[in-house]
Amino acid sequence: MTALQQLQIDLKGKDLLTLADLEPQEILTLLDKAITLKEKTLNKQFDQPLKGKILGMIFDKSSTRTRVSFEVGMIQLGGSALYLNGSDLQLGRGETVSDTAQVLSQYLDGIMIRTFSHKSVEDLAANAEIPVINGLTDLYHPCQALADLLTVYEKKGKLKGLKLAYIGDGNNVAHSLMIACTKVGMDVSIASPQGYFPNEEVTAQCKEFARQSGANLVITDSPEEAVDAADIIYTDVWTSMGQENENEQRLKDFSQFQVNGKLLELANEDYLFMHCLPAHRGEEVTAEVIDGAHSVVFEQAGNRLHAQKALLVEILKD
Repeated sequence: MTALQQLQIDLKGKDLLTLADLEPQEILTLLDKAITLKEKTLNKQFDQPLKGKILGMIFDKSSTRTRVSFEVGMIQLGGSALYLNGSDLQLGRGETVSDTAQVLSQYLDGIMIRTFSHKSVEDLAANAEIPVINGLTDLYHPCQALADLLTVYEKKGKLKGLKLAYIGDGNNVAHSLMIACTKVGMDVSIASPQGYFPNEEVTAQCKEFARQSGANLVITDSPEEAVDAADIIYTDVWTSMGQENENEQRLKDFSQFQVNGKLLELANEDYLFMHCLPAHRGEEVTAEVIDGAHSVVFEQAGNRLHAQKALLVEILKD
């Protein structure tokens, strides 16, 4: 199942810090390539276009899906992935991001970084002579959103015209979903408590993307409004890494934002439930929902591998 967007794109040597960096046709072509690579992977047919390439992976945050999917992806593409714990690098002892970027550029073909500050990733990319991929920051999670679009397309056969409802914190996942959906013409409704709405600059940017694509963007404090007639329901944990001291307050503030059977009565009958994982059953989502027939969370997690392989091929190819 291809035919998403059979276009030539040129991402060679480019950074991916946010999906706002990509044109709609580039996103769609990456998804099309991911579908082709996934079919080959499932049939144990591994091309090796990145033979001899090495991806350095800097982790300041713990990881399951990001680390395993990028490392496996590089191996399957014929390259190698080098795990670099941020605290073990000289960064942890005060070396500047600029110096680190220039040094790593001497050894590697690309860098993937999963960290807290988005500014640090921007500084890394500005000073590196090799492409930098944002594996997650406090502001964006672009690789997750690529995998999410891939999953929706596989399940629904289209993207444009669908409605995605995100219920929860207006965080990095919400930001990247907003960008991804408005870029490709999907309607998106974000329901967050007052005080937890998405970043205003990101929201303004997405309103412009929505104007260009014909999508509808809604930011609300009503989960019911967001979920009404939605095709995809999405949530994330209420307390992310680095926010542990806010957990007690967040549990109170988000108590009316749980995705459960009653809320989902408002969604379309054939809705998909999505979650970027890890999940806290009984908090942001009930077990009956995340483990139910509409849930695609594990296929969604699996698609991180295929979406990222497409991205790696395009960025690191000769």
